[in-house]
Amino acid sequence: MAIACLVLGLGLVGGAGVGAWVLRDPGTTTERTAYTETATLWHSTPVDTLFPRSLRGAGAGPGGADRTWTRVAVAPDAPCATVLQPRLAAALRPAGCLRVLRATYTDATSTHVTTVGLAFMRTDAAGMTALHGRFTTGGLDRNPELIPPALAAPGTVAAGFGNAQRASWHVSVLTEVPAVVFAVSGFADGRAVTQPQPAPQAMAKGQSTTAAQAGLGHESRGVADRVEQQLRSAVTRATEGPATKGER
Repeated sequence: MAIACLVLGLGLVGGAGVGAWVLRDPGTTTERTAYTETATLWHSTPVDTLFPRSLRGAGAGPGGADRTWTRVAVAPDAPCATVLQPRLAAALRPAGCLRVLRATYTDATSTHVTTVGLAFMRTDAAGMTALHGRFTTGGLDRNPELIPPALAAPGTVAAGFGNAQRASWHVSVLTEVPAVVFAVSGFADGRAVTQPQPAPQAMAKGQSTTAAQAGLGHESRGVADRVEQQLRSAVTRATEGPATKGER
């Protein structure tokens, strides 16, 4: 697994020049913004930067308990239509979904597993604002037909984590950055869940569902929030300083 992650990390770094050439006009001078730089981050940023080997979630568990998650798998980047469920891919298509990166984490007790993903979009601020509205006000982030896919990892505690095991999910459509962050959690023992529940509901007080009682809403939300922070930090570094004419 370590070798696979290393290879992927090197591949992400190696693709930077190609992506920048394609997505920038070499004859112009332009200010670096989240909307000019994010589209290349999926192959210009080392995997350990976007998906650290471990994540710490102070107060991220039920009742404010601390959480720690360890990465057990990273998937190669893939087209949105290939990785995402058809309904979810269709919902993101108006904003120009470019590429998806995914990783799977497990909690400190190896009881829960969570797949987290980054969908990189090619649109402007208005496009992301419209997409955000469709997911939040329009309720797409709570639609069980748009649950993000699970990423199993043979030979690890996530070996049995498939789509039938998804218990709780979280989708965050960013507006300052052209990206969508999602996560889906389940049990490491491979048990199927017949009634998955979106994280906001599973985290609410008084819930008696399987996802709520196991804290799986906290798992998906907690992992997604930490990876979102990693992405935002990467975007900030990419946008520091003005671009120079002819920069690739």
